Amino acid sequence: MTMREPFFDDHEQTVFRDVLMLALAGFVAIVILLLPHLNPTGAAKVAADEPPGNVVVEARWPDGLATDVDLWVQAPGDVPVGYSNKGGAVFNLLRDDLGTRADSTALNYEVSYARGVVAGEYTVNLHLYRNQADVRPVPTTVVVSVKPAPDRSAEQILLSEVDLVREGQEITVFRFELDDAGELVPGSVHGLPKPLRDASRT
Repeated sequence: MTMREPFFDDHEQTVFRDVLMLALAGFVAIVILLLPHLNPTGAAKVAADEPPGNVVVEARWPDGLATDVDLWVQAPGDVPVGYSNKGGAVFNLLRDDLGTRADSTALNYEVSYARGVVAGEYTVNLHLYRNQADVRPVPTTVVVSVKPAPDRSAEQILLSEVDLVREGQEITVFRFELDDAGELVPGSVHGLPKPLRDASRT
């Protein structure tokens, strides 16, 4: 009885295994070398931390409160932007927060972003649309930040805490001016009332 010779002898099997292992090791080495370049964390993290707009106006009232506070903003020469008009030539309202109604989180927060910095007067108003929680007053914090140039970080320029006391109340939190460089004009900040909600309907 004769024995058939194996397709590969021992020497050929060893060479085949070595070549296969070397190819696999080379592939793993290439992947390891490429990993740091696939996700450059430094630049991406800086970009993610920066707000997307040049002028950012934020309003915040107590979380979990069934109260609908509306943020209204107006840029120079533009229409008022708020819940019934979510976009203008400069500002966009990111979200109309209704309090706890139709909300998956307890966070009570509205924010408007401006595309670019337009020189002139800006107005920021709050409107207490609905107060189902029947809490009085409703303390609300308003923050304005400006990023005047792409190579600069956003800087907070104004902050105020106001109390809203009745449904339908609209108050002017800030009126202020920015110059051509996106800098706050000294002495320009005041709170002389300027209704925005009704003006958006005209």
